[in-house]
Amino acid sequence: MNKQLLQWVHAWRRSRWLLLALLAAGALAAWARPVPAAPPEPAQLPAFRILLFSRTEGYRHAAIPAAIAAIKGLGSEEGFAVDSTEDAAMFSDIGLAPYAAVVFLMTTGDVLDESQQAAFERYIAAGGGYAGIHSASDTEYGWPWYGGLVGAYFANHPRGTQRATILVENRLHPSTADLPLQWQRTDEWYNFQTNPRARVQVLARLDETTYNGGTMGADHPIAWYHAYAGGRAWYTAGGHSSASYSEELFLAHILGGIRYAAGVAPAEPSTPTSTPTATNTPPTLPVTTPTPSATPTATGVAGAPPQRPQLWLPLTRR
Repeated sequence: MNKQLLQWVHAWRRSRWLLLALLAAGALAAWARPVPAAPPEPAQLPAFRILLFSRTEGYRHAAIPAAIAAIKGLGSEEGFAVDSTEDAAMFSDIGLAPYAAVVFLMTTGDVLDESQQAAFERYIAAGGGYAGIHSASDTEYGWPWYGGLVGAYFANHPRGTQRATILVENRLHPSTADLPLQWQRTDEWYNFQTNPRARVQVLARLDETTYNGGTMGADHPIAWYHAYAGGRAWYTAGGHSSASYSEELFLAHILGGIRYAAGVAPAEPSTPTSTPTATNTPPTLPVTTPTPSATPTATGVAGAPPQRPQLWLPLTRR
């Protein structure tokens, strides 16, 4: 009996050590096994999507590729999607549906046919946004509705680029919030066929005493916005050269305009009180508040029907 008990005890001890060895081996294998990586976080959806439209049927700016790259860079940094095209067939109800805003980026000439124009009008009427950069005002002279949307048609400009002072009138708008009251920069400075102040909210004007070739006098709007035909419109005349699209302040200006046009950054109009002068000190100006969702006139803008620019020396187109 004692012998059998002794054998049982030895067998139990051997099995205990075997069990411990198996447990240790299992723990070691578990420790050595690679930990599975955490599943990737779902991709962040863009806050909104815009379409850059850069078709040209007249003069073509060499800066267009730099401008597209810069605005796509803004989209990557700020979390919105940017598509670019020169295909006017995008201007259909289906083609425009994904976009919070359409940017006419240095377009020139007659870029849309009648059906495409009608689709764009419906897009704006449904609450869409428009942003125009530089020669967007040198576009579609025969389409009165577009003339009202952009605010004023291009007339001419002094030869070449010049350094000038921009007087910022309203720093409450997202496109001017980061700008100094007197903003000095180099660009090609447009004169317009009419002064848009009575139809839009002017954001900034040129001081014509700081460069040569201005023809509009003390009140020379250069950037503005307004509600139009059910949607939103913003325009800046700057952006002629590739160098513009590496300027931090100019890119902030464009970004704010895009955000306003897309409806994600509301405008807060200022309440200026005085009259324009030709000095370098920026006065506040009386601003006529436009009627929301303005109906375009038969000419697109007030006054005489828009004309393709007739230029004179020393002024030259674009």
